[in-house]
Amino acid sequence: MDPAPRESPLALPGEPVPDRRALVTALGRTLLTVVGLLVLYAVLPLDGPFDVGTLVALVAGLVTVGLLVAWQSRAILRSRHPALRAVEAVTASIPLFLLLFAAADVVLAGTDPDAFTEPLNRTDAVYFVVTVFATVGFGDISPVSDAARILTTLQMVGDLVLIGLVLRVFVAAVDRRRQRADQGTASPR
Repeated sequence: MDPAPRESPLALPGEPVPDRRALVTALGRTLLTVVGLLVLYAVLPLDGPFDVGTLVALVAGLVTVGLLVAWQSRAILRSRHPALRAVEAVTASIPLFLLLFAAADVVLAGTDPDAFTEPLNRTDAVYFVVTVFATVGFGDISPVSDAARILTTLQMVGDLVLIGLVLRVFVAAVDRRRQRADQGTASPR
């Protein structure tokens, strides 16, 4: 009698359970991505004025998030472990999105010290965007100027898009990959 197949929270029913190598690889990629993004955020010069160039950089960053989502969706479709790959996709997309807004907040706060209820350094800006993202809203840091309120509103709308649309895209990619595997047409990697 064959033993029952192993189950894992990182594998969908009927999907192979990720082996140690797959888990270590996924964890390594995730850590490198998040650490790399944090290092970039820490070293990029954010002392310029908040102007059209800042907005262009923010839009370019958001386009990059969109391209990353598209690329990650394709990677999920090709993956031998699509649920694990989807976890990687989320852990790359969300920090990039949040750090883009944190960087914009730092630049805005540096240009207009009264833009928020208190001065923002890089750590404060990350704290602020995460509280907005998590809809916790402690109230210790709030946007005051019109530019800060517009930027925060854009982040809130982006948060909803990220949560609603992007996560749905990743879940749909996992579902499509699973259907292809059930039909025997998938190319596992």
